[in-house]
Amino acid sequence: MDKLTRARDTATRALATLEQILTESPSTIVRDAAIQRFEYTFEAVWKLLKAYLLERQGVDAGAPKACFREALKAGILTPEQVEQALVMTDDRNLTSHTYIESIAVLVHSRLPAHAALMRAVAEKTA
Repeated sequence: MDKLTRARDTATRALATLEQILTESPSTIVRDAAIQRFEYTFEAVWKLLKAYLLERQGVDAGAPKACFREALKAGILTPEQVEQALVMTDDRNLTSHTYIESIAVLVHSRLPAHAALMRAVAEKTA
């Protein structure tokens, strides 16, 4: 199995876990679990995009924001999707380095949109 196929498989499996928990009844535990799933799904999806850009476009983007900007140049994402992806990247950085209740609530409210964007990335790199 090549690197792109492995990355796609990992991202798809991670995304399914995030989408599943977003159907659960809200609680603090569900919110925190959803944020954890968002963090690892984000990592899997941006690494899928990185692998796709390298293999299919010959572009080596070394960081999430660079990958999303290169995806715009390659016509994979729209300007609006890239703008959302940059917010999503900031959200991932906020949640992974510290725990602040108000940030957790804000990021959790954005997770459905983030999941939809990550699903679009996965589909466009299929």
